[in-house]
Amino acid sequence: MTIHGSLFTEFKEKDTQDPFSLQNKKLLRIDMRYGEVQAKAGSMVAYQGDVRFTKQSSGLGRMFKSAVTGEGVSMMTCSGSGELFVADEASEVQVMYLENDSLSVNGNNVLAFSNSIQWDIHRIQARGAAMTGGLYNVSLRGTGYVAVTTKGDPIALDVASAPTFADAQAVVLWTAGVSMNVRVDTGGIGTMIRGGSGELLQMAFGGQGYVLVQPSESVMSGGHQGGGQQGPGGMLGQLLN
Repeated sequence: MTIHGSLFTEFKEKDTQDPFSLQNKKLLRIDMRYGEVQAKAGSMVAYQGDVRFTKQSSGLGRMFKSAVTGEGVSMMTCSGSGELFVADEASEVQVMYLENDSLSVNGNNVLAFSNSIQWDIHRIQARGAAMTGGLYNVSLRGTGYVAVTTKGDPIALDVASAPTFADAQAVVLWTAGVSMNVRVDTGGIGTMIRGGSGELLQMAFGGQGYVLVQPSESVMSGGHQGGGQQGPGGMLGQLLN
């Protein structure tokens, strides 16, 4: 029996020597020869060889932060040999290499990173953050590969080139050297009376570096969340909703 068509040639696995490589825009291949990696729990879609998965212990510090802030991501340690394929609900995957550098990332967008990368939940120091109940992100620091997901192709904005503002539900990450503050834009009393513009709270960026913004206002659970007793997403999440 013969199968005709280009399916098994057009979508054949791409052979590469890179530790992290994209098979297509939505599927990441990780070469396990380079050592253990951390991946979002449940993100494995396939593997070849002998790959093992262990739920990562967050440690008491991160567990407490996650419980208080609502921020964070459930990770698993992937070890063994062969090739591991990961994805997250058909979102686009973006791969970068950090060289003794750091990122502030929305926890919901973290897909995978090298075991050499250190991560933690951190409070964002920002003017205006107090009114939201506090803002929190996941910090990734060190040297190694990082893969994040976006809804659609993102844009990387150079915050040093001009004053930069973004919807909190569209911001994926920003690089070291970037500062962020919360801006309240009421649109004037007339707009408020008519129900508002839907853009009340904005993230204002400055400094040196880039902010990555996706073309979808879907960053909700797991990112830029407020602490305190305001429920999921904190006061910021309630206002944005």
